[in-house]
Amino acid sequence: METKKLTCIECPIGCEMEVGVEDGKVVFVKGNSCPRGKMYAENEVVCPKRVLTSSIRARSGEMVSVKTDQPIEKAKIFEIMEKINRTTCDLPVKVGDIVYEKIDGKANLIATTNVGV
Repeated sequence: METKKLTCIECPIGCEMEVGVEDGKVVFVKGNSCPRGKMYAENEVVCPKRVLTSSIRARSGEMVSVKTDQPIEKAKIFEIMEKINRTTCDLPVKVGDIVYEKIDGKANLIATTNVGV
């Protein structure tokens, strides 16, 4: 069995955790203060995910900040960034508007600023 040490990023506490992994499966999680930490640790050692933030250019030239509306697999970040780099949008754009639906098959790319409103 392999033991991994993690620092939780789910809240400001930053619990130091140990995760036991055997045959690609989580056997135990120690050190978390809450259920969110346990879930983070389980996901982090099996299939790490992150919310991806970036910016795209509107067709009129302005920059629009964007992010995925849910975490995406860390292994797919470069693939998703290639899609983001080719993406443009029309203005106006408001916070929460979807600028690319299901960019990874599940997560939407949404605007995080109002531009041209």
